[in-house]
Amino acid sequence: MKVKDCMCNNVYYCLPNSTVTDCAKLMNQNHVGCIPVCDEGKNLVGLVTDRDITLRCIASNKDCNTTKVSDIMTCNVYTCTSDDDIQTVENKMAQNKVRRIPILDNNKVVGMITLGDLAKNQEINTTGVCVTLEDICCNKTQNAE
Repeated sequence: MKVKDCMCNNVYYCLPNSTVTDCAKLMNQNHVGCIPVCDEGKNLVGLVTDRDITLRCIASNKDCNTTKVSDIMTCNVYTCTSDDDIQTVENKMAQNKVRRIPILDNNKVVGMITLGDLAKNQEINTTGVCVTLEDICCNKTQNAE
């Protein structure tokens, strides 16, 4: 199965100079926990999660009404394309301990895929999703004997 068969293609995004408050309102209105940050050409420049807002803005005593999302966003974002296989997404999520991955085609944001999207899709191997979730959530350490 390909990413395009499972991803959400109705993606809301904000500009780097948007305020954290505006981004949080966009998340709230659309019931999402993550917003891609794009330039005017819809090229991905970062990603803001509800966790970024909590830790990098609120817990750091920054003013949500004046702080720009570019000041708190994650810049090194893991991405996939719509033609990638689902296993590629699962591997990327597991290896990098992320639950959401923006989908880019020709360097433009065309969708978003989440761990929830994988879990609710009937055609996806649930064992793979469970292993991905375990890899994201657990700190596995190897015994050095």
